[in-house]
Amino acid sequence: MAVRRWPSSGRAYPKGYDLTVACRVLPSGERLLPAEYGGTASAYSGAVSDEPISPRRAGLGIAALSLGTLLNPLNSSMIAIALVTLREFFGLDVLTVTWVITAFYLASAAGQPLMGRLGDRFGPRRLFVFGMCVVVVACALTPFSPNFAFVCAGRVLLAIGTASAFPSAVSLLHPITSRSGLSSPRLLGRIQVANTAGAAIGPVIGGVLVTTLGWQAIFWINVPLAIIALVGVRLLAPADAPRDKAPLSTTLAQSDIPGILAFTGMLVSLLVFLLRMPTQPLWWLLAAAVVCGALFVWRELRGRHPFIDLRMLAGNRSLVIVYASFALFNLVYYCAFFGLPQFLEEHGEYRADATGLLMLPLAALNVLLTPFAARFIERRGVRVTLIGGGLWLVGSAMLLGLLAWSTAAFVPLLVTAAMGVPYCVVSIALSQALYSSARREQAGVASGIFQTSRYVGAILATTLLGIAFSDGTSPASWLEVTVVAAVLSAVLVPVLALWRPVSRRG
Repeated sequence: MAVRRWPSSGRAYPKGYDLTVACRVLPSGERLLPAEYGGTASAYSGAVSDEPISPRRAGLGIAALSLGTLLNPLNSSMIAIALVTLREFFGLDVLTVTWVITAFYLASAAGQPLMGRLGDRFGPRRLFVFGMCVVVVACALTPFSPNFAFVCAGRVLLAIGTASAFPSAVSLLHPITSRSGLSSPRLLGRIQVANTAGAAIGPVIGGVLVTTLGWQAIFWINVPLAIIALVGVRLLAPADAPRDKAPLSTTLAQSDIPGILAFTGMLVSLLVFLLRMPTQPLWWLLAAAVVCGALFVWRELRGRHPFIDLRMLAGNRSLVIVYASFALFNLVYYCAFFGLPQFLEEHGEYRADATGLLMLPLAALNVLLTPFAARFIERRGVRVTLIGGGLWLVGSAMLLGLLAWSTAAFVPLLVTAAMGVPYCVVSIALSQALYSSARREQAGVASGIFQTSRYVGAILATTLLGIAFSDGTSPASWLEVTVVAAVLSAVLVPVLALWRPVSRRG
């Protein structure tokens, strides 16, 4: 095989680089790193060594990565049980206390693509370790906050720290699988178990911690978990490839701070407008959202290092379908996930701890079915799995309507069990579709936008529930949620059917 020298340095490829990662194969047989066809040597994210990794070590490394990815969904759902306690502790109204959730989602939505870009530039393992350090500091200090604003600030730091985990895990997946010989769908399944189960068991864990130790405990629990994940990845995950050192000013310029601000301004303006729409619409906020959106598109199309690469999306139809499907899927799922506890507590008169237990089938089925879903993908393919999971989601969404007639314990147990199946199947299939659609050199950025799609869906779901429950959580309002969820699920199925894998040749 012919070998070329790096244009940026003039030296030959370092011995041991995995040239099958993020490279272009010419007809002559030459393999070119990103620097040779428009990228930069510092963006190269291949393995440093071709030394094989034992399946045991690979499994432990994936377990550590999975623990890190668990923290973001765990904290996004665990906080729901602490809202009443936070209101009483700081003397807040309902509208104000919801910002502890909103701040986390907004920081996560903006942070995921940025973390993915930083991982591509500095290395996914370095980024993961840094993120876990941020989590430890934020969660050790936030319980001592003197006011609610500091709690929200701590949640923002927690979101930024945990946002590093999923992009890093996806970027590290290829060197782990290529050097261990393990199946990528199965390893993705383990990561997906952490992502989905973390969100599902959050209300149960949050209820126990808040009841026994107070709201501060939902922050403290993250400290030992983050330390274990940090140490595990540092010891077991493949080391990052060498990167070219760049000045801080260059790093900030390439992080596209104006694009991040325009994106965040668009989300905040739209969110506040939608929340106020049932009572007192603030139309100037809608205009501000449109202006920020236009500025965001203008900036991303003109910038050399866009925060969200719109040109990349325009040239990758499969990736756009993955993102749109994931946002729509999470819009349906979080309508049930956030709406069901409120309906059961206020209309069904269940206690918070009992409501958390009624959500357990969702987590249990997710853990049990994920290995089978991964094997099904290996045998039948991603597209068949996506369509089958989408059809099941339609039926599960329709079952939500049973709660309008009865809230006896067996009914929510049946509903949460039914929702657990598509949440497992569609989530892991879309993760594999992301892995099949994104180019290797863009894995970090692509996975970051993937998680942003999750949070956009969750934000829209909470807004929809706020509108539906504005006059109380009655059977009639729950039927409205059910109809919307069923219609959106039906729309999702043909969107999933449009997805096709991207050819890797060339």
